[in-house]
Amino acid sequence: MDIRFVYMTAGSPAEARAIGRELVESGLAACVNILPGMQSVYRWEGKIEAADEVVVIAKTTASRVPELTAKVKSLHSYECPCVVSLKVEGGHQPFLDWIAANVSS
Repeated sequence: MDIRFVYMTAGSPAEARAIGRELVESGLAACVNILPGMQSVYRWEGKIEAADEVVVIAKTTASRVPELTAKVKSLHSYECPCVVSLKVEGGHQPFLDWIAANVSS
């Protein structure tokens, strides 16, 4: 099974929780971690900006990444949300199997 971690950011803990709950309830992710307290510095529309954000990491399968990305875009407050898929190269096999078993196909 091709397991992916999908790294995202959200503008608030409430937004992160809403996105995370929807991803798990809809079977697009087996689990979502929410890490508040991140500070970001970035260029947007030609200006240097800074903001408090929340890191969101969803555990899913490669086949579900396109639909997961579309769902996040539909729920997200940002015009251009950060949603990137990272291939998991290895790990504790029972955990990887659990992810696969808890993501709907």
